[in-house]
Amino acid sequence: MYGFINSCMQSLVMEKFGQETWDKLSSLPGVPDSFMTYTVYDDVLTVSLVQEASSLLDVSAEVLLKLFGEHFFAFCKKAGYDTMLRTLGGNLTEFIGNLDSLHSYLALSYEQMNAPSFRVEMTDDGKMLLHYYSDRKGLYHIVPGIMEAVAKDIFDSEVTMTIVNQSEEDERTGKKEHVVFLVKQTNHVNHRGEALPGTMMERCVPLAGEKHRLDLTGAVVPSDQGSLLCTFSPCYPNKLWVDEKAFCNAFPFHIVFDENLKVMQTGVNIQKFLPGLHARDLTVDQHFTIIHPQVTFTIESIRKFVNSQFVLKSNKDKHSSLKLRGQMLWMESLGCMLYLCSPKLRSLQELQDVGLHLADLAQHDVTRDLVLLNQQRLAEMELTNQLERKKEELRVLSRHLEAEKEKTDTLLYAMLPRHIANQLKDGKSIEAGEFEVCTILFSDVVTFTDICAACEPIHIVHMLNSMYSKFDRLTSIHDIYKVETIGDAYMVVGGVPVPMVTHAHRVANFALGMRIAAREVTNPVTGTPIQIRVGLHTGPVLAGVVGEKMPRYCLFGDTVNTASRMESHGLPDHIHLSTSTYSILKDAGFNIQERGPIEVKGKGLMTTYFLLGNPLVSEECIMGREVGGTCLYGEDLQLHRRTESVKEPDVRTDTVGRDTPPDPSRESTPPFAWDISPPYETKESCNTSGRSHISRLCVLF
Repeated sequence: MYGFINSCMQSLVMEKFGQETWDKLSSLPGVPDSFMTYTVYDDVLTVSLVQEASSLLDVSAEVLLKLFGEHFFAFCKKAGYDTMLRTLGGNLTEFIGNLDSLHSYLALSYEQMNAPSFRVEMTDDGKMLLHYYSDRKGLYHIVPGIMEAVAKDIFDSEVTMTIVNQSEEDERTGKKEHVVFLVKQTNHVNHRGEALPGTMMERCVPLAGEKHRLDLTGAVVPSDQGSLLCTFSPCYPNKLWVDEKAFCNAFPFHIVFDENLKVMQTGVNIQKFLPGLHARDLTVDQHFTIIHPQVTFTIESIRKFVNSQFVLKSNKDKHSSLKLRGQMLWMESLGCMLYLCSPKLRSLQELQDVGLHLADLAQHDVTRDLVLLNQQRLAEMELTNQLERKKEELRVLSRHLEAEKEKTDTLLYAMLPRHIANQLKDGKSIEAGEFEVCTILFSDVVTFTDICAACEPIHIVHMLNSMYSKFDRLTSIHDIYKVETIGDAYMVVGGVPVPMVTHAHRVANFALGMRIAAREVTNPVTGTPIQIRVGLHTGPVLAGVVGEKMPRYCLFGDTVNTASRMESHGLPDHIHLSTSTYSILKDAGFNIQERGPIEVKGKGLMTTYFLLGNPLVSEECIMGREVGGTCLYGEDLQLHRRTESVKEPDVRTDTVGRDTPPDPSRESTPPFAWDISPPYETKESCNTSGRSHISRLCVLF
């Protein structure tokens, strides 16, 4: 089928069942994201779409196909075929009878179209039977949907269709499906409860007496009462005033044959193209094959489809076969069939291929104009195809570009905070921000210099990569920012760039997790777990981006130096705290031991402390491995609730909830989960201390 059909199915699913449903269908193997109108797709794809959609939506294929039929009519109207459909016939019977002609016209654009065929049969008791023929089995449920939509929209009536017969078609060649529907049409009523006639022909039929309705040619004149009445009936001459030669020249491609298919008369140009057609006892089926409708070449079969457009193909030469398209007329008095036709041509190239010229076509034959118009139409179609292909290529490229952009953004956000990176991408200058309180952590590997001297460089790289990967994971769990790694030194900060009340609690739990994670990393020299020193300090900092080439988000201030001194003056496998950090953590349930006064380089005598553990939280919780818990920090839980109701980010000012277990989902939190897009006015954020901190600025390290 052409992409037009599959596009209609896509439109139906998206409009009736939502974009998500179509996304699930398009994710199936072999299903493209979009369809090109003039591209031919395998019928298997269309059938599989129907089956998968039926299964996904939990509806039967019959219901879905009928719904598709209704939507197909509306889809064709939107595609520009509305006027064409409304002019097919004055009533439903005429509409159906001309569907094959419409398909024949569309075949000029859709060359490989294999459309179904329709035939209307009126029974003796006045019932209307619709015969549906198709080379595709199982799609006949589309027909009631289409016909009901047509009757309602065009003829202002209601139609019900029931299947009265379904069998393998024995009238047509090959294994074809033949379904017969009984059609019952009910016209809508006016405000007085009277049925409204669907067409003028229906108004004329009661006045026609015994005349057959197909013999009426409607002409309407006003009566004395002002109503419209049908007063015209055709008049036929006693003698046909047409000369035999004039008729054969006027219709140069007609054929007359009798009940035995013997050729009795032909047009002049058919004789020129097939000179042996008038040979004695020659039958028309020896020179031609019926292409449409696909019936057996007998008078009985042809008469059943006499209201259909017939396409015959000559058997002369496969490369220059002449196709004729026209109407079959049965002449009862002569016992002969008149095939009034003209060449079926799509372009000037086909005209040349069969050895014809425009001069061979009768002056009154619209095939002349049709070939010239369709030549332009084919050029427009080719241009449309090229535009659709380019559009599809651009869509694929755009999708790939978006994927690459996500990769580069991920890499950029690994180097800089998200809102800082977004400002840099927008070409904005980044001003330094002051944070009144935060907690900084430094760590290093004990005897790292000795390890480097005794090992190959690659072993050092492997050791640091293993250790830093574990630490990086912990930064996402506890929502703190990794600032820098230089050699074996690892630096993180809580409360920057996003101010938060629980900055010290987060960094303290992170430090406990670091110590646990370090025991899982092996010293390449001794084969034993490595040991780390950790130091924490809390105070004010100034943060900003420095440099233009490989810019970094750096922290400045005396707090940085003091945190570094806590690390360098610490002990192996210990977490060293300053007094300011201790003052925040002492009432939060942490197990802290006083170390006492020590001499700190550049600081003098300082009272420091060792963080031993957190008895309120399990080791699995600190490492983010606990299953079935909730948020570790109360402000995370409340922030999550605010995010559900209000999408705008806000500075978190909640207090820590120490008695709540962790959220297991945080283990799968993507990297840089702390990042947020809007920048913060850090001078006004998180004012948790009543003291005025005065910082002496110094460069990191």
